[in-house]
Amino acid sequence: MTIDFDSTRLPNPHLSEEHIEWRNSIRRFFDKEVIPYADEWDEACEIPDDLWIKASAVGLLGLGYSEEYGGINDGIDIWHKNIVGEELARVGVGGVGATLMVHNIGLPPVVNFASDELKNIVAPQVIAGTKRISLAITEPSGGSDVAQLLTSAKLDGDHYVVNGSKTYITGGMKANWFTTAVRTGGPGAAGVSTLLIPADTPGVSRTILDKKQGWWCSDTATIYFDDVRVPKENLLGQENQGFKVIMNNFNSERMAMAASMDASARVCLEDAVAWARERKTFGQRLADHQVIRHKIAEMMQKIYATNAYLQVVSHQVSMGKEDASAIALLKVQCSQTMEFCAREAMQIMGGMSYMRGNRVERIYREVRVNAIGGGSEEIMRDLATRQIGL
Repeated sequence: MTIDFDSTRLPNPHLSEEHIEWRNSIRRFFDKEVIPYADEWDEACEIPDDLWIKASAVGLLGLGYSEEYGGINDGIDIWHKNIVGEELARVGVGGVGATLMVHNIGLPPVVNFASDELKNIVAPQVIAGTKRISLAITEPSGGSDVAQLLTSAKLDGDHYVVNGSKTYITGGMKANWFTTAVRTGGPGAAGVSTLLIPADTPGVSRTILDKKQGWWCSDTATIYFDDVRVPKENLLGQENQGFKVIMNNFNSERMAMAASMDASARVCLEDAVAWARERKTFGQRLADHQVIRHKIAEMMQKIYATNAYLQVVSHQVSMGKEDASAIALLKVQCSQTMEFCAREAMQIMGGMSYMRGNRVERIYREVRVNAIGGGSEEIMRDLATRQIGL
């Protein structure tokens, strides 16, 4: 068997011919429009604006959204979305997918909880790639503990007056809207609301966070709100019910990350095997040394186990039986498998893997943001145990 990206994915009985064609379609797009330039974009710390327009044209941005907004929703399921994460992982530049697809965490609260007027303004432009939206939750004073956020929004007539700041906001420098968690009530989750804040509103400012370990081409920002007046019609859902809006979003974000991390581990295996077949030491191929073969076997073992877990949880989601604890632990499983495979691939590839410009080096650097973003491994374990009543 040839060990490559596709053959290290377990057979999936849930995939139809339509899924396979979707994979082929977006793979052609990434092979032509992204992979030849991704390394250059990462070094330049910027993605060209026209990529969003091109991605919209092939259905990437509209996947899973209503056709009335320009999306593609008929027959779309979790497997279509997993395929997007897998094909983005082949690029080997995590910052591309992080920013290009960030609307999938910023837009759903608008589509699911905003007024029809707001939906009709925002969703079509984001899906068309002409404007962008980011999710603004994390604050300088705290990360995963959303219930303790401090950014305030006080009702003054027909407007909320917002004060505070958000940080580590993916896509934040070029976003046109921020789906923002604010405090409108008392302490804890019961006082949280969600507002849609236009980025050009007076009092909104932002600074770039550009000294990152990974995801270089993904723009990341700190956002400041100084007496920002937001129309009360921009409230998403009900006042002091914003925690539900936010939590509604997290499971889909974690599933997308899981699919991408599972595939990133397979990228590491693919590149390590290719190197082991070509590289010679002590008169024989690296692949002929037992210690190297065992490293590859252990990578395969973890990848197969993780991919099987991903399929089980994805099937639960497709059947409407979403399990927050299973999703949380799946994210941990995927980040740990990704980290293990990136490390072992670097050991196999040696000095070559330490040089910038190859997928394994970049994936190794980007493990940490995957293990933290969307809920850290520690928070995910705690969430899983709380779900069973501990």
